[in-house]
Amino acid sequence: MYTKTIAAIFAALTLFLSGCNTIKGIGQDVQKAGTAIENATKK
Repeated sequence: MYTKTIAAIFAALTLFLSGCNTIKGIGQDVQKAGTAIENATKK
């Protein structure tokens, strides 16, 4: 029982952390796109 609980917590933590990295990556991509648009409008 204890082993299953630890495994479930580890699996949930892994999914949570990978989700954070994905969201962070999307945020960086959107920021880069915004910067590119801003630079294009300044020209």
